[in-house]
Amino acid sequence: MDKLFERHDEYISTVSTDFVRGYINKIDWTIRLIAIKGPKGVGKSTLMQQYIKLNFAPDDRHVLYCSADTNYFTTHTLVDTADRFCKLGGRYLFIDEIHKYENWSREIKEIYDLHRDLHIVISGSSLLQINDGQTDLSRRLTEYLMPGLSFREYLCMEKGIHIDSITLDDLLSSPNRFCIEVKKLCHPLEHFGDYLKAGYYPFYFENKRIYQSRIESVINYIIDTELTKFRSLEVGNCRNIKALLQILSQIVPYEVDISKLSRTIGIQRPTTLKYLKHLEEAALIRRLFTHLDTISDLQKPDKILLDNSNLLYTLSDMPPEIGTVRETFFCNQLHSAEHRVEYGGIKTGDFRIDRDLIVEVGGPDKSFKQVQGETNAFLAVDDIDNATARRIPLWAFGFLF
Repeated sequence: MDKLFERHDEYISTVSTDFVRGYINKIDWTIRLIAIKGPKGVGKSTLMQQYIKLNFAPDDRHVLYCSADTNYFTTHTLVDTADRFCKLGGRYLFIDEIHKYENWSREIKEIYDLHRDLHIVISGSSLLQINDGQTDLSRRLTEYLMPGLSFREYLCMEKGIHIDSITLDDLLSSPNRFCIEVKKLCHPLEHFGDYLKAGYYPFYFENKRIYQSRIESVINYIIDTELTKFRSLEVGNCRNIKALLQILSQIVPYEVDISKLSRTIGIQRPTTLKYLKHLEEAALIRRLFTHLDTISDLQKPDKILLDNSNLLYTLSDMPPEIGTVRETFFCNQLHSAEHRVEYGGIKTGDFRIDRDLIVEVGGPDKSFKQVQGETNAFLAVDDIDNATARRIPLWAFGFLF
């Protein structure tokens, strides 16, 4: 345990709290068992360490942060570690990279049932399965899915511009008032294009010169390691999956043809649909459906987007189609703000939000023609900085979280 506490002290003492993501307040830390899931690089470890630094004294031994992928756990089990920690008076156990520990769910269940005064926070891959066929933790565990940085958070980290988030209802009810308040502090269009290309993943601020390479490494890790381990992806198909992502980065969403995609990458259609589902679970793509309530597990999606616009610029061999970039940004920010996002349909706007709100996304010349006749429809328009009643700058939707 002494070794674990030494490493705990190193982690907590060196983590910066100059910028703390608002996501820290979305989590109910009083729950006994919490899982923070998310793709590699979105800042799960940092968030856990910051919470400890902000809420516990530096020498407090009632809390312990450790990582399940360290050498310590090659000779020690989670159960034994938790048991020893509780005997020393431990109350709060934070375990990072839990997905790298074999049979983690079985041991976490045992710890949870045995030590009733212990609060456990684990973090892991987006592909982490709470019900893995051996142990079902769903009745015990509360999950949180952590996204990358919003445009609002990017401005704070990159430019030191602090602007409070706004709810979607408040934005839609008084869009121009919000835009005026933002423009008192910055010119959002000056920075918006940069964010679309780079800045979604917090590691951008560690070394900006190798940011695209880091994203490629994250993609390769997810496909080569996580999908093969957690979703039984055949190793021989890893290159096909990477080719699939490359193709998706270059096509406009309404041209998606699953049969054509399958032929191009040399995989049968049902398998392609299965892999698309796994890629969405890994937070690399977003499948959109017209009616979420009625979809089957492997139903053909009505539209496919990459998860965020930074992936578009990393994967595409040429500048991505601007319409795709805009839709990718909008879908990402709304979904990350925990709104229900559905495909609007060919004749009814690009997106349906929370079942009854229609939003059409486009450039400065976009008109209401596509949503004519819809009573609850708005335009999310790029390259403008003022809003009217139903015509809102696209960048404004980046302040929802």
